[in-house]
Amino acid sequence: MNTPRHLLALSRRAALGGLIAAASAPALGQTRLPQGGTAPASPGTAPPPAGQPREVRHSLTFAPAKARLRPTPPVDFDIWGTDGVAPARPLRIRLGDTALVSVNNRTDQPLALHWHGVRGQSAGGDNALWPVPIAPGSSGLYSVTPPDAGTFFWRPLVQGQSGPLQDRGLTGALIVEEASPPPVDLDVVVIIDDWLLTDDNKVAPFERGPGHAAAGRLGSWVTVNGRSAPERITVAQGARVRLRLISACNARLMRLRFDGMRPYVIAVDGQPTDSFEPLRAALPFAPGTRYDLLIDVPAEAGAVGSVVAQLGGGLPLVMLTTSDRSVTRPPLPTIGPIGENRLLPAAVRLQDAHRAEMLIEGGARATADGKLDLAGVDPDAPWRINGAPGGPSAKPLFSVPRGKPVVLAVTNRTIWTQVLHLHGHSARLLHPLDDGWEPYWTDTAQIPEGKTLRFAFRAEFPGKWLVSSAVTERLDAGLWGWFEVTG
Repeated sequence: MNTPRHLLALSRRAALGGLIAAASAPALGQTRLPQGGTAPASPGTAPPPAGQPREVRHSLTFAPAKARLRPTPPVDFDIWGTDGVAPARPLRIRLGDTALVSVNNRTDQPLALHWHGVRGQSAGGDNALWPVPIAPGSSGLYSVTPPDAGTFFWRPLVQGQSGPLQDRGLTGALIVEEASPPPVDLDVVVIIDDWLLTDDNKVAPFERGPGHAAAGRLGSWVTVNGRSAPERITVAQGARVRLRLISACNARLMRLRFDGMRPYVIAVDGQPTDSFEPLRAALPFAPGTRYDLLIDVPAEAGAVGSVVAQLGGGLPLVMLTTSDRSVTRPPLPTIGPIGENRLLPAAVRLQDAHRAEMLIEGGARATADGKLDLAGVDPDAPWRINGAPGGPSAKPLFSVPRGKPVVLAVTNRTIWTQVLHLHGHSARLLHPLDDGWEPYWTDTAQIPEGKTLRFAFRAEFPGKWLVSSAVTERLDAGLWGWFEVTG
């Protein structure tokens, strides 16, 4: 993977002449909007007066389910679903709303959720690092009030058991609508996942093994919104589409290529950014990563464009095709930035920052013939954070008062690219000499083997917060640290 400095390139071009876009009948993850409109309120919820916060109630029931993950042979796989499907149907609320999410656990394992990317949403509450799991056969309630609009998602977070829960299919999107969202004709949530399937058409059993000390549980089959790729979407000529891309993969790192379309990125990891075209029409896409794209489709019938995973010869994930119909609304404004998040600081005062380090070592090595070498690796604690096994007994990476700027330098001395997720906060990625930062906020980033990456952020939310691997087998095996914000 390229280092983060080379991942994105800003473009100030005002016009987007894209090549394709999306939507016929709304499928899972798709919301057909009034022309130039925004997403409707949740079914059964009367819209409150404009600007008035509201409580939006949702219910999620986790239970064994069946899913046709691939078209042939026509076999239904045993998975765990949310209300019978995987991934879950998107939860949508408005900025300022509180999502009251009732969770019913009808599985045989304890379950707890992490609201990935939602700033200030503590994993455990009451100054705890880990949420209290909901026991099998029991129910619990989450109250989530995101301070920011954007594209987020939820996934299981149970100490030592997050991987098997997520890999069975338990994940879903949380969409927080902007107060003034960009006008689009279609808003599409796209959740990419991969599954480890056996030759006899079953989800592979979950066993603690070398993956916990290596690449993780790398899937053998990729799905888009729970179905075999690609997701095929038809849209009227001249429409504007918002694609919300979410990687719910457990361990798979990929790059996305855009064929026959000209997307503009308007948000990274849920936070708005100056609109830009992907450098060389590609974007890195690691577990936990989210992108919001705007695409204007051509005013001609039958135009086709694709979002392609650069795996093997290329795997189309989303195919967008224009129909024989044209949009009838007035022209939309030129694509541009959707507005900054004024809750985030315009600059992180590096001269005042508390500086801390997170050194990642350990894990499996590779032999000359490319096989895993686990000699001397503790299977129960294969990773070391700052020289000690990662886990509950580890000391905090740092403790700072609320409002303190922080620069956390993460050094990867393993042979694997590491993907780290910063809980509860968003950060800038510093340039190697601290002479600037990337022009976007992020909460999930890749650190190539042998490299150091510096996260700069303001410690805004009191509590204890994880800095954890986004590869859940590594997380389960102790590849995480934590920090504390006081006051």
